[in-house]
Amino acid sequence: MRAHPPVTGLRRLTGTVRSYAWGSRSAIASLQGRPVPTPVPEAELWLGTHPGAPSHLGGRPLPDVVAADPRRVLGAAVADEFGPRLPYLMKLLAAEEPLSLQAHPDAAHARTAYAAEEAAGLPPEERNYRDGNHKPELLVAVTEFEALCGFRPPGEAAGSLARLGVPGLRPLVDRLGGPEPARALREAVTLALTLPARARADLVGEVAAACAGLGGADPAYEVAARLARLHPGDAGVVVSLLLNHVRLAPAQAVWMPAGNPHAYLRGVGVEVMAAGDNVLRGGLTRKRVDVPELLRVLRFEPLENPVMEGTPVSPGVVGWAPPVREFALTRAVVGDRVPEAELTAPGARVLLCVSGRVTLADGAERLDLTPGTAAFAPAEVRTVTVSGHGEVFQATTP
Repeated sequence: MRAHPPVTGLRRLTGTVRSYAWGSRSAIASLQGRPVPTPVPEAELWLGTHPGAPSHLGGRPLPDVVAADPRRVLGAAVADEFGPRLPYLMKLLAAEEPLSLQAHPDAAHARTAYAAEEAAGLPPEERNYRDGNHKPELLVAVTEFEALCGFRPPGEAAGSLARLGVPGLRPLVDRLGGPEPARALREAVTLALTLPARARADLVGEVAAACAGLGGADPAYEVAARLARLHPGDAGVVVSLLLNHVRLAPAQAVWMPAGNPHAYLRGVGVEVMAAGDNVLRGGLTRKRVDVPELLRVLRFEPLENPVMEGTPVSPGVVGWAPPVREFALTRAVVGDRVPEAELTAPGARVLLCVSGRVTLADGAERLDLTPGTAAFAPAEVRTVTVSGHGEVFQATTP
C-alpha cells in the first residue's frame, strides 16, 4: 500500500452535493459556476467526515486522512474526546421549498435510542436513528432566509389561533391558555399531531382557508397557507402556527439546540452542526414521520429569540460560539475596507467561500477560493490569512 504524505497545511477540500426534494436547481450550481437548472434539486453541500457523504482531500476521502493520524490532524484534545473524525459537519444549504417539521435528540437520548434500534436489528426504513450523536445546529444566512424556529409563547400562539375563528381550533386555544407554559405547549402539540386522519384533514383545510383569507394580518398565517398548499391535510400546518416565524438578513443566524422544533422554509445559508444525522419528523414531508418519538424529544418551552448574534472578533471578522463542544463558526469579509483578515483556530478547520474571490495563506501554502469551493487545514495550522475580495466561513472546534 502506497504511503500518503501527512497533511501539514492548507489543502483544497471537495464536498459532496446531496439531492433532496426541497432543494434548489440553481442556488448551489450558480454559486459554483455550473450550468442551471440542474437535473435534480441540490439541497446541501456537505463538508466533513460524516459517512453519509464524506468530503475528499486531493482525491483521498477525508475520513481516511483523519484516521491515518487523528491526533496530528484534529489536535490531541479533539481526537481524544471525539475519536478519529471531525466532530462537526459544515453544510451549504439551499432550500427552494420548506423542509420537514423536525427536531433533534440530545446526546444521551441519541446514544440510548440508537443502541436500542441496533439491538433490535431494525431495517433502515424503520429506523429513526442513524448514529449515536446529537445534532445541535447553527445556520447563518447567505441570502435572505426564512424559517420556523422554536415555540412561540403559548399565549401569543393562542391569540393567533383564536383570531382565525375556526371552531375546531378551540380545544388547542383552551390548552394553550393553561397556567404552565410547558404543559400548555405539550398538550396542544400532542392534540394537533394525534388527531384522527379525517378530523385532521378537515381542520387543516379550514385553517388553511382562514389563513389565506386573513392574508398579511400575521406572517404566521401566510406561512401556514403556503404549507397547506404543499402538504394538504398535514397537521404540521397547524403546528406551524405555534412556532416563531423568523426572517434572517444575510449574516444573521439562528441557533437550534436539541429538542427545539423547526422547519427551514427557503433561502441559502451556511450551517454547522455536531456530526450526527438523527432527525425526528412530525410532518410537512414525504419522509418517515414518527410522532410519538418526536414528542419524546421535543422541549416544550418557548424560545423567545432564536436569533443568535455574532460577536465581532477583529476587523472584518465575526464569530458565533454556541454552548457546545463540537463546533464554532466564524465569518470573514475582505475587500477594500478590510484587505486582509486573520482566522485563528485551535483545531482542524473547514473554510468555505460563498462570494467573491479570496486567497488563503498559512505561511507556507496559498490557496485561491471562489464561491462554493472549500479548503481544509489540520490543527497544527493555527492561523489562516484571508485576502482578496470576498466572504469566507470557517468551522472549527472551539
